[in-house]
Amino acid sequence: MSDSHLPENETRQETLPQLDDEEIELLLESLLFVASEPATADRLATALGVETERVQAGLERLEQHLKQRGIRLQRLHNAYQLVSAPEAADVIEIFLGLDLSTKLSRAALETLAIIAYRQPITRPQIEAIRGVNSDGVIRTLLHRGLIEEVGRLEQAGRPILYGTTFAFLQYFGLENLETLPPLDEEALAELAARAEPLQDSEPKTASPAAET
Repeated sequence: MSDSHLPENETRQETLPQLDDEEIELLLESLLFVASEPATADRLATALGVETERVQAGLERLEQHLKQRGIRLQRLHNAYQLVSAPEAADVIEIFLGLDLSTKLSRAALETLAIIAYRQPITRPQIEAIRGVNSDGVIRTLLHRGLIEEVGRLEQAGRPILYGTTFAFLQYFGLENLETLPPLDEEALAELAARAEPLQDSEPKTASPAAET
């Protein structure tokens, strides 16, 4: 069978030279540097013509090698991107003439923390924990790009599930969700108990006045 009848990725793999681990790591850094959006390990593997497992191993090595440099490898689920080190935020703000001083309200920080530690989570579950209506603050977090819709819960009404974004990691200088500060077991147990999905009705909330 001629190359013209082979799948594109198979033909590509045959024409690319065999890459060793060091070359894969170097090329991954280059690809992520020019990428306009986070890239998945599968997409990177296709570009390099190697197995996804080798790409994932290369990304782990790259992450370790960048820890003492001005660039970090940031991961959310199975997508990766390069970002500046959080320690450089102040000088980058000055250098680029940016104003990054806009702070989140206490209500927004509280809601964001609940989402970060309990994601994916629905609005009723968030409100069950907070005890107040959270429509307004969720809209604010969506507008800021700190959270996003990640699916729907398979129960009556199919409420939206929310999770954090790459912008959330950047805002708090995190490389991935595993680097979130740990909560003690008692706090986690309380969050879990109060956020259990309600089967028959949504939780009662306080006044529906919007928070931002």
